[in-house]
This record gives sequence, C-alpha cells and structure tokens, in this order.
Amino acid sequence: MFENLSIKLDRAFKNLKGQGKITEINVAATIKEIRRALIDADVNYKVAKDVTDSIREKALGRDVLIAVSPGQLLTKIVAEELTDLMGGSKEDINIAGDPAVILVSGLQGSGKTTFCGKLATHFKKQGKPVMLAACDIYRPAAIEQLKVIGEQVSVDVYAEPENKNPVEIARNAVQEARQKGKKIVIVDTAGRLAIDEDMMNEITTLKRVLNPSETLFVVDSMTGQDAVNTAKTFNERLDFNGVVLTKLDGDSRGGAALSIRTVVDKPIKFISTGEKMDAIDIFHPDRMAQRILGMGDVISLVERAQQTYDEEEARRLNKKIRKNQFDFNDFLSQLQQIKKMGNVKDLVGMIPGMSKVMKDIDIDDDSFKPIEAIIRSMTLDERENPDMLNGSRRKRIADGSGTTIQEVNNLLKQFNQMRKMMKTMNKMGGKRSLANMNIFGK
Repeated sequence: MFENLSIKLDRAFKNLKGQGKITEINVAATIKEIRRALIDADVNYKVAKDVTDSIREKALGRDVLIAVSPGQLLTKIVAEELTDLMGGSKEDINIAGDPAVILVSGLQGSGKTTFCGKLATHFKKQGKPVMLAACDIYRPAAIEQLKVIGEQVSVDVYAEPENKNPVEIARNAVQEARQKGKKIVIVDTAGRLAIDEDMMNEITTLKRVLNPSETLFVVDSMTGQDAVNTAKTFNERLDFNGVVLTKLDGDSRGGAALSIRTVVDKPIKFISTGEKMDAIDIFHPDRMAQRILGMGDVISLVERAQQTYDEEEARRLNKKIRKNQFDFNDFLSQLQQIKKMGNVKDLVGMIPGMSKVMKDIDIDDDSFKPIEAIIRSMTLDERENPDMLNGSRRKRIADGSGTTIQEVNNLLKQFNQMRKMMKTMNKMGGKRSLANMNIFGK
C-alpha cells in the first residue's frame, strides 16, 4: 500500500545527496517533494502541511554531524514525524471485565466480520477463551459467515437466527459466555452502507447496554479520505476507543493510515492484511514509519518467526543437518513454516533495504507453488534420496508438477548447493538451523 509513497519520499531525499549541510535553499525543495508525496498518498492536506512545516523547522534547527549526511538526518526527522503522526507509540487493547466485551463497528464491506475472526485468533494464541457474538441481523448470511469463521478458528459463536433484536442477542451472548467461562466476547455488529440514523442509534444503544471494555471502528484502508471522514462521524456518535485498518495489502494510496490518528484523535490499534485468520498485527507507529521509509521492520519479522517457531521441529532438523541427512521432506517442511509467517511480499518489506530492491518484482503467496508442486510430484524415496533423480525421473516430475525440466533442474541445483553449505558448516562445527539460512540463496 505504501510502495508509491516510499518511492516518492526516497526521491525527495535525493535532493540532498552530495550536499555538505542542510540550508534553507536545499531543504525547501526536499520539503516540497515530501508534501507532494504525502498529498499524492491521499493524506489530509492540513495534516501534510503541518507535518512538513514541522520537518522544516526541525531540519533547519539541527547541526549535521560529520558522520551523518543531510539526507540521512532528514530521513531520521521524517521517520520521527511520521511516527508522531500515527500516534507515537502502540496502544494496547483493554480486556478488563468478566467477560471483557469488545464491540466491533464499521461500514459494510470494511472487513469487519473477518476481523472479528482474526481478533479471536489473536486472543486464542494468548490462551484466552473467546466467544464471537453474531449481532448483524440485516446482512444476508452474516450470521452464517461468522459461524464459518468461528469453526475455522475453533471458537464458539453465539447466534439467535430468529431473534431480530441485536441488543437482546448481545446481552444473552455475554451471559452465555460468563456461564461457559469465556474471558472475552467479541460482538460483530451490522455494517452500515452509510451514516444511517436508525443504525447509528442501534449501535449507540448496544454500547450503552453492554458497556464494553473496548469499542473498535474498522476502516477499509482502500477508501482513502472517505474512511477518515466516516471515522470522524462515527466517533462523534460512538466515541470509540480505537481504529482497525484492514486491507493494508491493497494498492490504494494509504493516506487513511497516516491521517486518521490526527483527524479523529483516536489510536490505531490493529492492522490486518488478506483473508487468513492469522493476518493481524498490533499497530506500531514507529515500525510502520520505518517501513514506509524503506528502513525495514526487523522486530516484527522476528516476532512473526517466533510465533511460528516449533522448537521440537528445530531440534529434529538440526540433528538431520549435523548428519548430512537434510532431504526434500525437510525442505517442504521449512516452506510451510515460512508461509505461516504471512504474506511473502510483506515479509520481504520488513527486511531493511529490500523494499527498494524488490519494488519492481512481483512476489505473492503463489511464489512457492511451483517448488511445492515439484517436491510433491516426487516419490517418498526420491524425496529422501535426491541423488537418485536421474533424467527420466526429472522429466516425470516436471510433467507431474506442470513445470519444466529446467525449473526442476534449477531447484535441484539450489538444493544441492544448500546441502554443500550445510556440510561445510558441519565440518566447521556449526550448529545453525535452517531458519538462520537463506534457503533460496543462489
């Protein structure tokens, strides 16, 4: 989503390349480019002006150190300003209560119901018993959708399909959750097509009756400034506690994420991408600012790796590597581990500098499919003994996987190079796991 903004900001910093110091003249052109980049990204004009005025003031007020170029200094200042613009620091969700009630609101089509499932998954990973409450009585199949999501993430869903009173349904859901020992109830409400007075009255009543510990407003990031304006109107009526930005993997300009905190004066608490139930992250303004500026987000990358890390599997794998027995079954297992970490392009963007290198390369979750197809077309013997893959076997695997012999040969070449590297490390006494290596290195 922030790819175009990142490219334009990078271009703006190049105005200072080769300059010995920051002056009013050379910083003016850079600030102008930064403001234009923010406005092009659909950031509110007043917000963009305030931010760039602040950047200019801070830049002209700082001495440039000998070891730091003007461009580097300005990048640091912009990172600080973007961080402040998006809230400064992360804000935790409040789950006080017995059970804690989280009321989820938003316009229809914003990804609200899917987010309820993702939030349930988030709490479930923390060992907190969760229940989903289906209180959208208007949208056809809304209750059924939440039930499907609940089954997918193994979370109970409370629903009363014949009851047309959402307040009563929500109250009964909380009572049921209390009896079943659930710690959190996530209430999915009806999405609004627009600011409808009757619907606004309904959700206002829901909030008053339930007295939730947290009220979240779900925003479709792809709707740009419309999302900011809608959030402002909702907040005036509902006084929600925080914002959720969905569809951050889309190709919109991303201005909502940058403007919404300042305009609505409420923190962004979660961001989500895609349809997978684990594609949800706590929002860290500083990390997002770094990613926008192409500085990466190593902390989030490590956190994702830790969430999918299987200690027993790592021990088994290390043992096989030390015995030079790493095979295609192990390779396939590692692919699955990487896929669990989330969207591949998103992961690449977390590596410092990689967003610029990979900006013209299309990477998606389908990138691994040819590799997986090739491995799955092998027999068990072939996976365990790759050395037996002669020409006729390679042709059969290519035909069976819908790939070419060249693709099969390339994979085998990379695999053999990787095994040689592991063998060398073993001779040197290395005990590093595959998770610490680039398994796709050429």
